[in-house]
Amino acid sequence: MSFRTLTGLILAAALAGPLGVTGAGAQPDAPPVTGPRVLESQKPASADRLPAKLVRLASLLGRDGDVRIVAFGSSSTEGAGASSPATAYPALLERDLEERLQIGASSRRSITVINRGKGGDTSEAMARRLERDVLAERPDLVVWQTGSNDPLAGVPLERFVELTRAGILAIRATGADVVLMDQQWCQRLTGVQGAERYGEALHALAAELGVPVIRRRALMQSWVTHGLMTPAQMIGPDGLHMTDAGYRQLARAAAAQILVGAGLIQPSLARN
Repeated sequence: MSFRTLTGLILAAALAGPLGVTGAGAQPDAPPVTGPRVLESQKPASADRLPAKLVRLASLLGRDGDVRIVAFGSSSTEGAGASSPATAYPALLERDLEERLQIGASSRRSITVINRGKGGDTSEAMARRLERDVLAERPDLVVWQTGSNDPLAGVPLERFVELTRAGILAIRATGADVVLMDQQWCQRLTGVQGAERYGEALHALAAELGVPVIRRRALMQSWVTHGLMTPAQMIGPDGLHMTDAGYRQLARAAAAQILVGAGLIQPSLARN
């Protein structure tokens, strides 16, 4: 059976009936790090590489070649609130990973981050376009931002979990790695009853399936707590979408989390 057939069956099963979710927990966040010399110094003396949850990415970063990352999600991925596509988090993530890994014009490796965000998408809408917009790109890693629009649109929690699980399995069936990104911390979501349950369910599903999570909500709260920026500097006037400054911080945290998942920096350093 081909990967494409298998992924189609996984998604079809999700569309046909409910699936449960068990477990709880979340993965650590990661702060900015500098280039490869810092990465080398953080390796344990007894091993060449730390344990990696993003096995495919770890393998690719261990040699020359191209790495394709698809940033999948809704308006936060598309870049709503950013002043230009270049200041949306996927473009900044590509730049940050290149800087951290010291990838330049003369390098024999490359990092490409493809923006596949679409404003307003719920888990239902993302499931419908997963094959066309994500799997067809043959990514090595998918960073999937989800869980914000579902409570706003009234998608049942069980349906959100069901479709997210099916999507993760479909992506993994192609051999690609997956990282999830949870909800933003913002006034619009705080005012929706039960919205936090979607974030909790995402983390429980991630723990069950061993998927790293970029804990955006907790990160944003910590940025305010530590005086890095105010809520108004992170979130625009609509009370929902991030600003250029917010996306910049998010891209840095996402890049570091990805390097933690690839076994290139210590989880103990994954604090923000």
